[in-house]
Amino acid sequence: MSKAAPQTSIDSGGLRYRNKTPGSPFAVGGNFGSSTMSCFKCGTHRNRSLLQSKQLLGRTHFVCAPSCKALAEAAN
Repeated sequence: MSKAAPQTSIDSGGLRYRNKTPGSPFAVGGNFGSSTMSCFKCGTHRNRSLLQSKQLLGRTHFVCAPSCKALAEAAN
């Protein structure tokens, strides 16, 4: 089970690049609010709209809103 050889193209400057689609496979795209971040307390990745910023340890961190427990129960 070997991988297929990557298709490459040679640039006019002589450099060889792999053909790949631009961008990140993790990008949600669109506006900033639709991206995901992890909660500082529980570590679960959630949409930014489900997180709120709080001052913890002298810095601003994002945590689940209203609480990690409430969102975990709502997901189940």
